[in-house]
Amino acid sequence: MDVLGGKRQRAGAPSRPLPRSWRSWRAAALATRWRRGAVAALCGALPALAFPEPSWWWFAYVALVPWLLLIRSAGSARQAACDGWLGGLGFMVAVHHWLLPSLHVFTLVIAALLGLLWAPWGLLVHRFLGGTPSGGRVGAALAVLPSGWLLVELVRSWEGLGGPWGLLGSSQWQVEPALRLASVGGVWLVSALVVAVNTGVTVLATTDASRTPAVAGLVTVAAVTGAAWTWSPRPEPAGRIRVAVVQPGVEDANGRVKNRFAREEQLTRALAGRDLDLVVWGESSVGHDLADRPDLAARIADLSREVGADLLVNVDARRSDRPGIFKSSVLVGPQGPTGDRYDKMRLVPFGEYVPARSLLGWATSVGKAAGEDRRRGERPVVMDLKTVGGRAGGAGGLRVGPLVCFESAFPDMSRHLTREGAQLLLAQSATSTFQSSWAPEQHASLAAVRAAETGRPMVHATLTGVSAVYGPSGERVGRPLGTSASATAEYDVPLATGTTPYVRYGDWPVHLALGVLAALCAAEGARALRRPVRAPRVPPARTAHGSPARPGR
Repeated sequence: MDVLGGKRQRAGAPSRPLPRSWRSWRAAALATRWRRGAVAALCGALPALAFPEPSWWWFAYVALVPWLLLIRSAGSARQAACDGWLGGLGFMVAVHHWLLPSLHVFTLVIAALLGLLWAPWGLLVHRFLGGTPSGGRVGAALAVLPSGWLLVELVRSWEGLGGPWGLLGSSQWQVEPALRLASVGGVWLVSALVVAVNTGVTVLATTDASRTPAVAGLVTVAAVTGAAWTWSPRPEPAGRIRVAVVQPGVEDANGRVKNRFAREEQLTRALAGRDLDLVVWGESSVGHDLADRPDLAARIADLSREVGADLLVNVDARRSDRPGIFKSSVLVGPQGPTGDRYDKMRLVPFGEYVPARSLLGWATSVGKAAGEDRRRGERPVVMDLKTVGGRAGGAGGLRVGPLVCFESAFPDMSRHLTREGAQLLLAQSATSTFQSSWAPEQHASLAAVRAAETGRPMVHATLTGVSAVYGPSGERVGRPLGTSASATAEYDVPLATGTTPYVRYGDWPVHLALGVLAALCAAEGARALRRPVRAPRVPPARTAHGSPARPGR
């Protein structure tokens, strides 16, 4: 007999079509599976609304609830893992949707691969929130689920997998208590807080008898946040510095800047007599190596003399002393380039290089992937301004730490520059390719989180917007330059001293999360060892005719 109760088909007999009821049931099951997958992807995409440009920061604390409830309802662990995967796919597409015009279908391929990182997280959700969870399981979920989420964020933060764009904690870039928390444990601690709150709300949204531990857990989370707000050290004021940002803007319908260098010259020359300490140009603001073009170097030095301040420009060009194309932050003073130069270390996958080009080089024919890989810098650099007029630290001038574009998403890079003595962080960026998307706002908001983590102000200067400045606590300084502006902006930037807990202790929330998951694995392993081993079931003996043997025969 087969599984449907019919007779077995003889070998060689012509196949018969499945009964109509079976075909209908299979089609209905397939449609249900597709609908559930679409719902999972949609639920996973919801947290993207907490990021700029919508910037519904408050939504982050409930945005995961529909996804958690869906995984919780899964009928099996396999279904829960699938819900986690498809939700992760939806999340990655939503926070990177502005890449679609450049990478096309390859964006979906990358999102599907990275979405697999959330499959184990789906298993954890099902394990701790599925069915009717006990108070103990709910309490454990408030620690385990944020830890699992942090592990996903840690893995995908590797540059080769796309980097830490869209970390959940970054959505809180304008919330003062969250920024204070970032100074204690970085963006990781804020992400853990957001996931813990979502977990507690998910339990409260059910009718289970486990609401009490959920409420207790949320109260604990609130208490920890309040303690961080009260006891975390605040940056100590240490004078001010006047910084100007030069944003040439977009000048044609195709998103390109016509004669960009000339426009930057014009805007910079208008800053003469403004008593500035530093002028910052955006990423790729100079298209030729200054060693090969002494005429350009001389023109920038003339601008420095006119303005009375050093200029930090960004060169995107082939080098005369080394093979390949580099993106470099170059400091130019009244006498020309000062010798301070930083070569970008972490490159944008597909945008500035193609990983495993021999295997994935076809991406250049599908979208706007890099036709040639740019070269990497070897080390971070802290530069010394020579023309600061005493306000920023006396005769010693000011020490600045430059980053280029994508690098402002990496918490460890700004932390390292701060530990090396940087008093001001600078990010030179260009997002003109994605001018009408959410990308410019999202990118600028990262500077607020980096400033709060390090207790150092940060300047985010771009070619076409959004350019913005944030103080040592992550607070916005002055008004940003939007994507429609071709202008300059001057900022009185507050400086600060002191060391934040995050700069001192680093990514300790991630290490704690790894410890929680390791303890979980050890506990599950010990439980499996204590489980009694069942004896194998021995089938009854059969006669020569195949029927069960009777006792005594």
